[in-house]
Amino acid sequence: MTTLIDRTAISTAAPFDLADILAHVRVDTDEADDELTRMAWTAAREFEQAAQVALLTQTIKVTLVSPWPRSELRLPIGPADLVAPPVVTVDGAAFDGFQVLGEFRPVLWSADYGTLGPDLVTIEYQAGFGPDETDIPLDIAEAIADQAALHFDGRSPMDRRDAMASPHFDRIVARYRGVAV
Repeated sequence: MTTLIDRTAISTAAPFDLADILAHVRVDTDEADDELTRMAWTAAREFEQAAQVALLTQTIKVTLVSPWPRSELRLPIGPADLVAPPVVTVDGAAFDGFQVLGEFRPVLWSADYGTLGPDLVTIEYQAGFGPDETDIPLDIAEAIADQAALHFDGRSPMDRRDAMASPHFDRIVARYRGVAV
């Protein structure tokens, strides 16, 4: 099975508060604003990829080529906004025979899906904590600030191991990472 995931940002806001990043790094001049903004964006994208989450509201489109004949399909990016249910097409035709189970890492379940033997399944849904940085949980905001600080401090030569990720960042990513069972 091949899985393709496309993200389309809906929110145009930054997934962090620059003033919080500056305070965390202990920089009180405007000289580092652009550099820290880039580093915070990098840290936010690293968090999204490592934890398989959408920080701000996004449309997620999942395309499954030759999916396994199973009764369930996991939504790969959380948290899913289930106010509007996911839109599913099976071999180009709309399919509404799924029931949504769970909230943060939902699964689409159907007694009928496994018997279809589809070649192509597309799932489109909304994901994210909300439209702006105030909707992002505080532990994630702190992890992004900590990772941006590591990037900022790493501008000077340091060994490769030290430049990877802050321990706090890794702990928070692990807390939110989706695990397939």
